[in-house]
Amino acid sequence: MEFFRIRKDIPFMKHALVFNAISFITFALAVFFLLTRGLHLSVEFTGGTVMEVAYSQPAELAKVRETVSGLGYSDVQVQNFGTARDVMIRLPVQKGVTSAQQSEQVLTALKAADPEVTLRRTEFVGPQVGEELVHGGLMALAMVVVGIVIYLAFRFEWKFGVAAIIANLHDVVIILGFFAFFQWEFSLSVLAGVLAVLGYSVNESVVIFDRIREAFRKYRKMSTHEVIDHAITSTISRTIITHASTEAMVLSMFFFGGPSLHYFALALTIGILFGIYSSVFVAAAIAMWLGVKREDLIKTARKEEDPNDPNAGATV
Repeated sequence: MEFFRIRKDIPFMKHALVFNAISFITFALAVFFLLTRGLHLSVEFTGGTVMEVAYSQPAELAKVRETVSGLGYSDVQVQNFGTARDVMIRLPVQKGVTSAQQSEQVLTALKAADPEVTLRRTEFVGPQVGEELVHGGLMALAMVVVGIVIYLAFRFEWKFGVAAIIANLHDVVIILGFFAFFQWEFSLSVLAGVLAVLGYSVNESVVIFDRIREAFRKYRKMSTHEVIDHAITSTISRTIITHASTEAMVLSMFFFGGPSLHYFALALTIGILFGIYSSVFVAAAIAMWLGVKREDLIKTARKEEDPNDPNAGATV
């Protein structure tokens, strides 16, 4: 399925150096903000108080969130669990205030709005849990990275594996840079979004790499950068269809999914946009600069000839 077909290849690789310079600057800024500002971690990472309350009628989460936020909690998480009448509230740590004092303060405010609300459970999530989550998240990210490199090295060639992982890490760091610069809350759902972007971005790279291999087989007189330009140009229609439909779904979550999905959808939106960019101007360009060539992707066959023939051993 194609919306259009471009007859003349677009010279993407002609401008690869300029776009990669932009990528490097953006990447460096993201690292700078991560080091100077840091991530605004949610209660799942930093620890805090978790409350479970029950209502006699289906709870209005927006009203509950507004009530708790009125107490000075800017990063409170409010969501249903089990049924529509059960609500879980996650409160960040406050200096000089115990977990019991926090839960009592919040319950008093909730009862003022609805006297029938009851407290089911309250507990403190300590920083040790946060450390385990951070360690587990980093381990998951490392395993994804290693898996992508191994997969691409076996399917294509090690140069493509290196190029793809640099491009994918470029996307991840830039997403984290956005969250550090704007101090958006970084929660487990956002971490899941970052890992999803890794898989999503590598899929785009695989499509382009597969078309590069196909073009190397089909157009033997083309140079490497011409083959890459042709591969990217021939997949533009597919890229627009795929990413536009995906982004439409993500934007629907962003606008209509409520606060619980807001930053998850935001991370995916940034990742999709930079994933397209990195697959074209980062991964393909790095593969070209690493010296990928036709012989890396196409196996040559040796002729069965007379060993006394001076031309024996020639390849086709």
